[in-house]
Formats: sequence, C-alpha cells, structure tokens
Amino acid sequence: MSDVQTSTPAEPEAAAQQPVKPIAWPAGLAGVVLVIVGSFLSWSYDGSILNDLSINLYPGGLQILAIIGALLALVLLLAERGPLTALGSWLDATLGLRALGLGLTLYMVLVVVAITVESDGLINVNPGAYISLAGAVLILVSAWMLPLRQLRDLSQARLPGWVEILAISVMMAAILFGAAYALDLTDAWSFILCLLFYATVIGALFRTGVMTWFGHVAQRHKKVLTLAAFVVAFLFPFTQQGSDANMSIACQVLIFAATAMGLNIVVGLAGLLDLGYIAFLGSGAYVAAMLSNSAFSTVDWHPPFLIVMLIGAGVAATLGLIIGSPTLRVSGDYLAIVTLGFGEIFRLSMFNLDGINGPLLTNGPNGIPGIPDLQIGNFNFGDEHTIAGLELGRFSNYYFLLLLLIAFVILVFARLNDSRIGRGWVAIREDEKAAEAMGVNVFGLKVLAFVVGAFLAGLAGTIKAHQDVAVSPDQFIFLESAFLLAAVVLGGMGTIAGVLLGATILKLLPEKLRFFSEYRLMMFGLLLVLMMRFRPEGLVASRRRQLEFHEEDEQLAVEVEEEHLAVEEAK
Repeated sequence: MSDVQTSTPAEPEAAAQQPVKPIAWPAGLAGVVLVIVGSFLSWSYDGSILNDLSINLYPGGLQILAIIGALLALVLLLAERGPLTALGSWLDATLGLRALGLGLTLYMVLVVVAITVESDGLINVNPGAYISLAGAVLILVSAWMLPLRQLRDLSQARLPGWVEILAISVMMAAILFGAAYALDLTDAWSFILCLLFYATVIGALFRTGVMTWFGHVAQRHKKVLTLAAFVVAFLFPFTQQGSDANMSIACQVLIFAATAMGLNIVVGLAGLLDLGYIAFLGSGAYVAAMLSNSAFSTVDWHPPFLIVMLIGAGVAATLGLIIGSPTLRVSGDYLAIVTLGFGEIFRLSMFNLDGINGPLLTNGPNGIPGIPDLQIGNFNFGDEHTIAGLELGRFSNYYFLLLLLIAFVILVFARLNDSRIGRGWVAIREDEKAAEAMGVNVFGLKVLAFVVGAFLAGLAGTIKAHQDVAVSPDQFIFLESAFLLAAVVLGGMGTIAGVLLGATILKLLPEKLRFFSEYRLMMFGLLLVLMMRFRPEGLVASRRRQLEFHEEDEQLAVEVEEEHLAVEEAK
C-alpha cells in the first residue's frame, strides 16, 4: 500500500513541475463554507421524505453527514496549507481531497434526485440543497487544482503503542456507531445515501494513506484489533433499542457469514468450486428441526441442543464425505456441475421424504414449522431480557449465540490456514500436479476440505432452524449457494475479514433495499462484474493472492512492451 502513495498518477517529477494555482486553496475553503451553510438550510419542501430535511437551522441526519464530509475536507485543506502542514507531509491530502470532493458531489446530486423522485418534482428541492451541491463541486474543482507531492513511506511511521491502540479503538467505535445509524434508516434512499457517504469517507482515507498506516498498526496489534472487533460486535445489540427487525437481519448475516467461512475453506484455500454448498447448511437445519420439540417433528427423540449441534454437524460432514469421495476425482467445470447436482438432489430429497414417496422425515414441501425457541438450562432464547435498562429481544439472544459460533468458526479457519494442512490446500489450489509431485496427499486433503467445510455449515444450520422457527426445502435453493460463493469471491478468497465483509454486504443490502426489489439481482450482477474488472482479488485480498495478481499485471506489461518493441523493429 505504501507503494501506492509514491506511485500516484503524478510522479514526483511531474508533481514538482505542476503549477500552483493561488485560487485553489481559497476556493476549497469557500466550498467547505457553502456545504456547511447549505446543510443548515432546508433541502426539501416535503418534510415527510428522507427523514425530514425541511427545517432551517436544524439539520437532519443526511445534512449532518454532509457537514461531517465538509469538516473532513477542511482538515485536508489545512493539512495542505495551514496549521496542519506537518500532518500533510505524511498524508496525501490532495488525493484525499479529490476523492472526498467527488464523493460529496455525487452525494449531493443523489440527494437532489431522491427529493425529486420521492416528492414528484424538482420544484420541491429547496435552495439549501443547491448551495451544498455548489460547495461540493467547488471542493472537487479546488482539489484538482492543488499540486501533488512526493510522500514518505507510511509503513515506517510508528507512534507510541497507546496511541496506536487508541486509533484502533476510535476506528472500531466509528464502525459501531456507523453501522447502528445505517441500520436504523428505514427509508431506502436514506440508506443508499448513507452508504455512499461511508464509501466516500473510506475512499478518502485510503487515498490519503490513513488506511495504509492503519493496516500496519493492525498488523502490529492483531490481538488488540481482534478483541476490539468482538467487543464492537458484542455491543451492537445495545445500540438497537430493542429493534427486532435489525437484530433479525444481524442474525441472518452471522449465519450467512459462518456458512461462507466454511465454504472459504473449500473455495478459498483448496480452490475447489462448490455450487451446492447450501445443502450442508440445510442438512444441519433439518436435523435440528427433526430432533426439536416441534409438534411436526418426525423423530421421537429430543436430546440437549449441544448433542443436536454435534449430530447436525456430523450429518453434514458425512454428506461432505459422501459427495467428496467419488466426485473429487474430477476438477474445474466438471466438479462445479457435480456439486450443483448434489445441491439439487438434496433439495428434491427433502421434498420426497414425506411418508408417501419415501420415509417420513421432512414432511415434504410443508417442511417442519413450529420449531420452539432454544432453551439451555433455565435460559429461554425466546424471552426478552433487560440489561442496564436496555431491552434485548429474542433475536438478540440468538445473536450472542451466533457470535460464539462465528468466533469458533474463525478460530478453526485461522488454525487450519496456518497449519501444514492449510499450506497443503494452498499448494493444491495453485498447482495440483506440482503439489502431488511434492508428496502432498491431494485426494485426502480435498476430501478433508469438504468434510470440515460441511461440518461448520452444519453447525450454523442447527441454530438457523430454531432462529427461523421453521425449515422448508425452498430455503435451500441454488441461488443461496451462488450468493455464498459470491460472498467469498467478493470479500476475498482465503481471508477472514474479506469473507465476513462480503457476507455482510450480500445479506444486508437485499434486506435494506427492498425498494429496489426488482433490480436487486441486476445490481448484484453489476457489482460482481465491476469487482472482477477492477479488483479481482476481492475487497480484502490475502497477501499471497495480491502478489499473484501484481505479478500477472507485471508480466502482462512486459509482454505488451516486448510486442511493441517487436513491431517497432519490424517497421
């Protein structure tokens, strides 16, 4: 990342030759003032849209975000010329200001569009919105007039340990409150605008080099970062004011993330394309449903839930062994087709185990409804609890249980990734023939990847059955397997943070963007296309894969240069 700072679009020589325009810095300050002033004025004539932006001198949520963006632009301007120039010698303030100006401009344009669409007319956009839009454009123009300069290597920037730990705490707190605010938005337009603002701030932090420095800090304090992340996750339900809707989404995200982490072993480490992975989650869910106290359960045995979890995970692992043993003799597209068929076989089998076409186990297409809430000891997960005056509902209880599950899944993945087995999986993924020649038990490790991944998915399925209250075959269609695979690819194959981020994006956005329900799949496909074009290694790429893509790019550049020289010689 530090290399990016010194090889920005303007090289040091070009930056030194770039003329300095005296009007650039004052124009940026004027833009900041306009954004803030416009945000204190009314943006919309209709107060019923976008959480009411119609009151003068009383900014709403989206207006406060615009003010925060303007203040960040002010900090970068003062780092360029002013009392914060010492900070500017380390940060690329100009590139950060360009990203921030572009993001604020798009943000204000989308605000105008949202008000126009929601209130049926451009006439309902009040002058405050136009003033803030003019300020954002002025910030963007001034940023492009400011010169670039050579920066220091941020990987060498070290602060006292307590300062770096404080930076981690501040970052985690910002993530907690940012997530709480975004989830609290019920309006689709407001949610989209909030996401755009977050993307703008994150992009600006990357361009300035702050995230580069934070990445090195995180590497130096891995344990602190991990602990802070789980503290933030633990505190999240206390920010929702008892909202079952948001906590239900959070539970679905954790189940999806735990399942995707298991698939990450198969796809991300071993490099095996599995298109039927949802069957393992379904097998765990059906085992929990059949062994539950539901009036529709088909097995007259109701062991403690810990036993149910082990049985569900064991059944899923057995299915992984059954499907893995004969099919892992093939690879590539053939393996994808076989696993796709396995996923459909599982779903159709659940339809047919109805007592008519087969044994009575799953009640056929009706599934198993009425699954009671979990009860471990005297603690019933369906009851509401009050802690420190804050109400925690049913979904909050399951959320804490799923946090323990995701912690266990992450621990298993991390240990396997750093072990000899993990290195064997990576060797198989890179070159199966070379790995076999070096003595790696290719077939055995492939089967083990399927078994371990299925085991983790089965664990998540047992909790999912009780959290969803019902299980039916329609919950485990091919599209769910495709989304799981997309979460791994989008986030970054072989990484922990990447898969968690990818799972959160793909599970959260469809729930919050129901306003665009007809276009959700189109947006999802467009997102994947853009990712494959501009960042094929994923949002959070592993170091190994990042180096691979950089080497491929360098090799391509060398080949293009050689072809160019050959053409010149031929002429």
